[in-house]
Amino acid sequence: MIPLPTSPACERNRQPILEVLREEFRDRSCVLEIGSGTGQHAVFFGAALPQLIWQTSDRPDNHESISVWLHHAALENVLPPLALDVETFDPAELSFDAVFSANTAHIMSLDAVRCMFRLVGRVLEADGVFCLYGPFNFEGGFSSDSNAAFDRSLKQRDPAMGIRDLEELDRFGAAAALSRVRLYAMPANNHIAVWQKQRQEDSAT
Repeated sequence: MIPLPTSPACERNRQPILEVLREEFRDRSCVLEIGSGTGQHAVFFGAALPQLIWQTSDRPDNHESISVWLHHAALENVLPPLALDVETFDPAELSFDAVFSANTAHIMSLDAVRCMFRLVGRVLEADGVFCLYGPFNFEGGFSSDSNAAFDRSLKQRDPAMGIRDLEELDRFGAAAALSRVRLYAMPANNHIAVWQKQRQEDSAT
């Protein structure tokens, strides 16, 4: 039997995230998860929110881990992963009323983050919501000393990585017809930011 790949961060943050998703996804039906990673979040949230169809996705090199978790959980509402790179993925006719992503923006390049928001804007239905979990900067400053240290460690791994300014993410969102509507403080100096897709008549005004 293949051992289940585990992420300690997923184990720590999944319950606080779930409490937010219970509220944000209470009237949603189909969620795209961008960057499903190990697959732990998908099966935990899929089991806790059985009214949702949960579409996993990631780059192909992470699909084995996701598939192991999906096979173990055997949840009918959690779907096998799409091969998705935010910089090249063509969503074609895909449509969702919610998108979720956790701990992705700070490990992507800034251009990739911009592409992620563009992709979200394309796949989200009008009034759909995008929930992004992770550490954020505010007005160019770190929210804690630990986040500043984390940012330094990221840049040592890859200079393109780094904690993103929430205001810059709002600009990426605005270019994709997404407006930030809520912000939740989370444990360990993280947040969940929520953007909503504007209706055409709203974006035209």
